[in-house]
Amino acid sequence: MEKGILIVDDSPLNRGLLSDILSDEYNILQAESGEKAVIALSRNADDIHLVLLDLNMPGMDGFEVLRWMKAKGLLDSIAVIVISAENSNTIIEKAYELGVTDYISRPFDTIIVRRRVSNTIALYAKQRRLEDLVIDQMYKNERDNKLMISILSHIVEFRNGESGAHIIHINVLTRMLLERLAEISEDYNLSSIDINLISTASALHDIGKITVPSSILNKPGRLTGEEFEIMKQHAARGAEMLKSLEAYQSERLIEVAYQICRWHHERYDGSGYPDGLSGEAIPIAAQVVAIADVYDALTSNRCYKIAFPHEKAMSMIINGECGQFNPLLLRCLGDISDDIPARLEEAGESKFAKADLQAIAENALGKANIKMPKMTH
Repeated sequence: MEKGILIVDDSPLNRGLLSDILSDEYNILQAESGEKAVIALSRNADDIHLVLLDLNMPGMDGFEVLRWMKAKGLLDSIAVIVISAENSNTIIEKAYELGVTDYISRPFDTIIVRRRVSNTIALYAKQRRLEDLVIDQMYKNERDNKLMISILSHIVEFRNGESGAHIIHINVLTRMLLERLAEISEDYNLSSIDINLISTASALHDIGKITVPSSILNKPGRLTGEEFEIMKQHAARGAEMLKSLEAYQSERLIEVAYQICRWHHERYDGSGYPDGLSGEAIPIAAQVVAIADVYDALTSNRCYKIAFPHEKAMSMIINGECGQFNPLLLRCLGDISDDIPARLEEAGESKFAKADLQAIAENALGKANIKMPKMTH
């Protein structure tokens, strides 16, 4: 594919000279002003690899074009070489600070122009290849992390006699709540990275249940007071398990997963466990997962209960029958209510093959001499 160069200069003579020098190797576009350069870049950004930019132009000058390109993020993918008779160090330094790659002074030398243009385009092409490799590796690492978390969380779910869909539901509900929260409030400064991280970490919210005896986990009926106290310990134990991963304490994922594990049973009025935290002392990640966890528990079949309909579960949560939650999060839950059933159905049980995950879980538990319970649906 022929590489595109946009020449921006108010002088027809300069544009013509540069076009004559470069047109045998590149596809040339021309703009006689900063305003027309912006239009050309807006329409043809994918086809332009380099901009040759004059700084001194009437109306929108070269510096304003650079600021516009920077604001649009175009300088990450399109190189800019300044073409100018200006030789002031202050002017040149200002241009470099705004993101130009090189500087060619007038009058133009054919060999210098060709060499600097080809070198700059080659440099940017190499940079893009390296960035693509880094991005591919990041996606691979992220998928590997999610796969391992999914396997581990399924081990917990299978041992708990549940279908495994609970983990996926928590992920979807957590993401939906966080996305709505970010739309209506700036109080928590939630970026897309934060939302993805919290949603991923939510899979580990009940990891501590692996330490709870199966006789309690799968008891088909109401727990005694003593049994409930043992069950409640899973929150702190899950957090302790994550804290014991000393080599990974600097990882943000572990930090967020710790918050979720330990505090997703806390309540906004301080009535939860294990630490009796209240209000904003409860990390927002744990607050959101708490609501998602309660909703899915209410709307799912368990060994000790049948599922409630969506409308009944919503009413119970909003009316405080399941404990007190952050009013802003309850508003978010109400806002997304109509979309929840369809989104959960669309998500299915897992993006990974359920049979494969179950086989891995059974193998891991078998080696640990832990008997798999009969799955419920």
